[in-house]
This record gives sequence, C-alpha cells and structure tokens, in this order.
Amino acid sequence: MKHVIALDVGGTGMKAALVGTDGTLLHEARRPTGRERGPEAVVESILAFAADLRAHGEAQFGESASAAGVVVPGSVDAANGIAVYAANLGWRDVPMRALLGERLGGIPIALGHDVRTGGLAEGRIGAGRGADRFLFVPLGTGIAGAIGIDGTIEPGAHGWAGEIGHIVVRPGGVACGCGQRGCLERYASASAVSLAWAEASGDPDADAADCAKAVESGDPEALTVWHAAIDALADGLVTALTLLDPRILIVGGGLAEAGETLFVPLRAAIAERVTFQTLPTIVPAVLGDTAGCLGAGFLAWDLLATDALGNPTTPTEVTD
Repeated sequence: MKHVIALDVGGTGMKAALVGTDGTLLHEARRPTGRERGPEAVVESILAFAADLRAHGEAQFGESASAAGVVVPGSVDAANGIAVYAANLGWRDVPMRALLGERLGGIPIALGHDVRTGGLAEGRIGAGRGADRFLFVPLGTGIAGAIGIDGTIEPGAHGWAGEIGHIVVRPGGVACGCGQRGCLERYASASAVSLAWAEASGDPDADAADCAKAVESGDPEALTVWHAAIDALADGLVTALTLLDPRILIVGGGLAEAGETLFVPLRAAIAERVTFQTLPTIVPAVLGDTAGCLGAGFLAWDLLATDALGNPTTPTEVTD
C-alpha cells in the first residue's frame, strides 16, 4: 500500500503518521522531543523516529514510504531543506532534508514550517476548506500566520510571509525577542496573556486558560487583561486584513480554546476597526494539534505530484 511519512516536530513533543493516498491515517505515533538533551540529540531523535516509521510501513504494508514530509518550528528554508533556527530547540542551520534523506534511503523529503503547514491542512480539510483566500493565525507561545491561496500557502520571497506576530501594535512597547518593541505577540499570544494574568492575579502559576475562566465569571481584573489582549490582537489582525483581504480568518492555538469568550469580543473589536475593508468570516480552527502532522502528509504527497520537469501539478485533494 502506497503511503508517506508525516512528522510534526514541536517544542515538547513529536506527532507522526503514515498517510495513505486518500489522506487516511494508516498509523499514528507520538514521542517526546527531548529538547532538554540538547539540539544534536533532538535531531537524532527526529531521524530515529522517521526511520522507525519507515520500518513500520515496510513491515505493515510490504513497501517503503514513497516520501516524507517533516515540519519544524522556527525559521525554515524549505527550498533548500534547512532548519535555520529554532529558539525552543536550540539548533541553527541543520541540513534536515539531507539528513533525513540519508536515513530514509534517499526517498524525497519535504521540509516545512510548522504554522504554514498547519495552515495548509486547515485550508484543505479544515476550517478554510473551499476558500480561495484565507489567513490562519494560531495564538500560542507566539503568534504567526499562514496565508492561504487556492489550496497552497504563500511562503514569501524569503520564507517570512505571515509573521504577523511581529507587526508592531504598540510602538515603543514591550521588547520582543525579534529586536523590535511592541510586537503583537508580546500582547496577544497565549503566553502574553498568561504573564499578564499571573501578574494581575498574584498567582505565578496562573495561565491564559485561568484568565478565560475568570473572564467568564465576571472578574474585573481578568476582563481588563483579556480586553487589552483582544484590542492588541484586533489592531494587528486589521492590519493583516487590510494587506491580504482574506475571505476567511481562521484563529487557532491555545488561546482559541476559550471559544466564544474569545471570538465574541474579537469579532466585535475587528468590526469596529474595519472601515473600507470587507470583513472576513472569522472562525475557529478545527484540526487542533493534528494540523501540523496532517499538513506534513500533504507536503509529502505534493512533492510526489510533479510533472516531468519537476513543476507542481494540482495540489493533493483529500476526502473525508
């Protein structure tokens, strides 16, 4: 049975699958990333996991995987297969595609950025299915975005398209790791809300989920923290909407787990700011933490869907 390897590498865990031609998940597995062991050990864990997946496919289906799609966090040079930098994993300039190709017997390898690849899955089989233009924005430890155009994700000329977490929404504000001040992710990510609520509540262990619960109970301090984050988020998103004009805005990540506690005031805040722009449909992501792994499968199958000149043909379609 033809299949591909799909592997999503996160800061704390790795999610993987063997994916059939129709998108069926034939086998699923998870392992810890083990970042506490250092970047070289993490890379070896990725290679070993991929090799084990290949061996499982050979034993189960009688043939090796046709290709592999692997997605990683941080800066990614997808064209050259380089994992450029990941602060949470500590690596720099890892030739991931070459290393995986060697470990997996020379099969084609697609390397992708975690958020863009998650957006690819949300666009094809998730909340953006059928939309010609969408913007996927997960609100997690940081904030990034994936710009969807006709079933593909726009990487930009240099691989940086969609980094809306570094739109400056509060000039001269809180310092960001990128070197700027006042970046969106310093005010509206799940980690930013967690920090603000821990300080406001006096509980160092409090997080964004706790803040959302306090908002639902009407706590005035929680409401202040929550709406400050939503105001910053709306400012950043309206800038993105003005530039990109998406048909659908898909919001995911940990903060989106608050459901309508987030979406009701966010939709209102964006609507208040829109003047000449067309307001997109604003919806929650639906694939959760499986998006990256599903997207990795798409990357692998898309890599195989090329013509004789190596040009991409129609993107892989998956049925439910």
